[in-house]
Order: sequence, then C-alpha cells, then structure tokens
Amino acid sequence: MKRLTILFVLIAIISGCSESTSQKQKEENAVMDDKNHLNTDLATFGSGCFWCTEAIFERVKGVVKVVSGYAGGKTVNPSYEQVCTGNTGHAEVAQITFDSAIVSFDELLEIFWKTHDPTTLNRQGADVGTQYRSVIFYHNPEQKIKAETYKFELSKAEIWKDPIVTEIVPYTNFYPAEKYHQNYYEQNPNQGYCSFVITPKIEKFEKIFKAKLKSNIK
Repeated sequence: MKRLTILFVLIAIISGCSESTSQKQKEENAVMDDKNHLNTDLATFGSGCFWCTEAIFERVKGVVKVVSGYAGGKTVNPSYEQVCTGNTGHAEVAQITFDSAIVSFDELLEIFWKTHDPTTLNRQGADVGTQYRSVIFYHNPEQKIKAETYKFELSKAEIWKDPIVTEIVPYTNFYPAEKYHQNYYEQNPNQGYCSFVITPKIEKFEKIFKAKLKSNIK
C-alpha cells in the first residue's frame, strides 16, 4: 500500500512537471519562431484606426508580428480614452515586425499607401481626429529616404486628385494599446465596425495583393 501511495505521488509530480514543461515549451516555441526570422526589422505606420491597419498587415507574408499601439505623442503610456481626446499627440499605429528576407520595407510601403486614403487630413472615413492621421514613423535614415521618395513619386504621378498629407517623421516612442485592442478583427469579426469597415478593406487588400498573402490566408 505504501508503494502504491508513493507511485501515485510520483505520477502526480510527473504529470505536474509535464504540464509545466508543455506550457514552457509553447513559450519557447513562440520565442524560437521569432528567432527563426534572422532578418527582422520594424516598421511603424498610422493609417487610421489601428484595428484596420493591424488586420491588413497581419496577412502579409513575411510579417512576423503586428502590435496595435500609440506613437508620436508626449503623454507617457497613454490610455485609449486619453488618445481619443486628441490631446496626447499620439496617432493610432501598427508596429510591424517583419522578415526583410521575405518582405521588404518597400513592399510594406506599397501596401500602406494602397490600403488607406493619404489625402485626408486627420481622418479616415468616419474616424476623425489627429489620432487617425496618416503617418510613417521611420526607424532609420534608409526608411526615411524610401518613404519620402515613394511619397514624392506618388505625388508626381497624381494618383489622387488631392495632395498627399501623410507625415513622415522620426520614430520616438511606441506604447502598446490595451490587450482588448490586439488582434481585434480576428477576435471580433462580426462586430459592426469590423463587418462594415474592416472586412471590405481586407477583401480589397487580398484581391490586390494576392501574391503577398500568407499561405494560411484563403
């Protein structure tokens, strides 16, 4: 009987260790998945509501991670409510970690320009306010040159009848948005804003950039 009790105790210990190891393995696998991308870089774009921007770039082949957040303002670690007042100086942005061996910054710029209206000042559709401004926060001189060149060429080509108002400014800060904002579209596809605003944008994006979609996107 004593041996049987010891056996059960050992099984319980092993089982607990197994569950712990399993969780730890999942975390390690997630870290390794990031490490498998040896050429990762950052891009930070604001193109209106970050739910839209995040949902689009999450579908791009070579994009490792997208985080919705706030950038460009003076308020430290702002809340969504504070940013919505338009008084913090922050823009709603998506910070994109990408594998430059798979997708280039130039390609991300192309997607950025073609998936929002860069001619409307401080607004995208019905979303109005400085937090919804069109903006590229460049992380290095190369990104600055590429963004400015792209903007110049688009302006010269007169793709839009109105002038491009997209800001191209140095990256200074980024604060991740609250947890409920992350991966918002995937978590709430039937929510009204998602159905009527984001879904049409995604459908248009997937049609235009079919060759750039991740393999798990139909």
